[in-house]
Amino acid sequence: MNVRQALKNEYVRSAIFLVVILLAIAAFWFGLRAYLRTEYPLLAVASGSMVPALNVGDLIVVQGGLTIDEIVANYATGDVIVFYRPNGATDLIVHRAVEVDVDQNNVAFLKTKGDHNPSTDYWRVYEGDVVGKVVGVVPYLGNIPLFVHRPEGMMIIVILIIGLILMEFVVPISRKKPQPEQAETPPDTEEADPQSSR
Repeated sequence: MNVRQALKNEYVRSAIFLVVILLAIAAFWFGLRAYLRTEYPLLAVASGSMVPALNVGDLIVVQGGLTIDEIVANYATGDVIVFYRPNGATDLIVHRAVEVDVDQNNVAFLKTKGDHNPSTDYWRVYEGDVVGKVVGVVPYLGNIPLFVHRPEGMMIIVILIIGLILMEFVVPISRKKPQPEQAETPPDTEEADPQSSR
């Protein structure tokens, strides 16, 4: 089968289309990571600690590669930053940088606070803990990844994928009915109409 014949095949075209979509998504994601200089350029807000600035389900755009000197720390208008929870935890926190201080070794760190929380956080956020600062917000769009991360959301996604595969490949095959073999017929011969003979 040559390339031209293969491209006429419906399954081959569907596979190529799927590969192109996946490559486009990967290119967008890795391009965004490189441009914003962070491993997490897009994140969903999962808690209400930053209400009203950020609501649960908002999608935030994060710019990384920042030093503490490049982060504005202020109780009213400080940068909203994303950072790893200190003390070796791997979860991410989204709070406002409210103050810069130095420790006993003269190393700078940030104090943070959720806008909706009554008091400043107890931890110290060092430069190595900072993922980046929030530079954009898309309301509600973060609800999609939050839903997918739930067990019921993942189950629905799996069911939809299985359904799409069935609709794309199995259903068309089952609709194709085998055609009965036709008996060979002799070539058409003209029969003379006896009434027309003279």
